[in-house]
Amino acid sequence: MSEQRTEQPAWSALALEGVRVERPKVVVKADLLPAVSVVSFVALLGIPVGWLWSLLAPPQRMRVMGGQAGELPLQLESWHRFDALAVFLLLGLAAGIAVGVVVWLLRERRGPVILVAAVLGSVVSAWLAMQMGLSFAGSRYAITEPPEVGAVVEAAPVLETGWAVLAQPLTTALVYGMLAIWNSRDDLGRRLG
Repeated sequence: MSEQRTEQPAWSALALEGVRVERPKVVVKADLLPAVSVVSFVALLGIPVGWLWSLLAPPQRMRVMGGQAGELPLQLESWHRFDALAVFLLLGLAAGIAVGVVVWLLRERRGPVILVAAVLGSVVSAWLAMQMGLSFAGSRYAITEPPEVGAVVEAAPVLETGWAVLAQPLTTALVYGMLAIWNSRDDLGRRLG
């Protein structure tokens, strides 16, 4: 009798001769409800990130001028606009790393559905952090009385670009992707058995 060999698909590096190994499929329906939970919980992370930003971002000291000049920043104080943006970006990067690692630890839910949920939650979280951070900073540096001409006041930090919200979701996707590559299993380790 002649032996017939069955060809294994190229993707099945671990397949034994004569044993058919099925490629794991993407689970969508079972992951939808956990994905909604991931979006919700990740989005809520924006509130403490915004509060932390309002504490760390430096205010801009300004001198009150008379007439239509309004307020003018003191020398070198305008650099704090960049400092506030840099602090927000660093907090977004840290939050993105934390979200990527924590979501990866949901072993039985690993996959593209949860990755998309984590990235969407991070977008909402970063937007919420920006809005809440500006609100917290505005109330922290509120001027209660009209200042005198020549007085130095501290103006609340501002974020002058909306592009800063991309730091957290991009970092989340990068960290989750790097962990998936490092895992190198076809099913990403979903099966616990």
